[in-house]
Amino acid sequence: MPKLKTHKGAKRRFHLTGTGRLFRAKGGKSHFRRRKAARTKRLYDEMVPLHKADTKRIARLLPYGP
Repeated sequence: MPKLKTHKGAKRRFHLTGTGRLFRAKGGKSHFRRRKAARTKRLYDEMVPLHKADTKRIARLLPYGP
C-alpha cells in the first residue's frame, strides 16, 4: 500500500499529545489584538482539546501524527 500524505494545513493547526488526543489553537488570536485585555490575550496562548465529533475527520488528515 502506498504512503499517505499528511495535510500540511492540518499539521500546522493541530497538535497531537503523547496520549493521542488532538488539540487545536483558538481562533481570532491576531485580529484586533491591541484592544483586547491582557488576560484575554493570554487565554489565546493555550491549546484546547478538539471536539469529539471532529477528531475522526482531522485524524484522517494526519495519518502519522503532525
